[in-house]
Amino acid sequence: MRAQPVWKQSEADHRAEIERLYFRLAAVNERIAELDRIHPESEALESLKASALTLTRQIDDIRCSIADEQLTGLLAR
Repeated sequence: MRAQPVWKQSEADHRAEIERLYFRLAAVNERIAELDRIHPESEALESLKASALTLTRQIDDIRCSIADEQLTGLLAR
């Protein structure tokens, strides 16, 4: 097996982390929908929404990191 450049391996790691975060986000969103049907005024609902926003920010941060690494690789050529 050929060795991959470090940035490609790093990108694969980032993409795996994004996938993991998407699964967590889907679970949180499912719980939000469930709780919204049962207890729309619940404080837990606001907490879950904040968690969902945090997960989306983490996904965005990783995506930006991937783009930065790709741009750095292109500029290094």
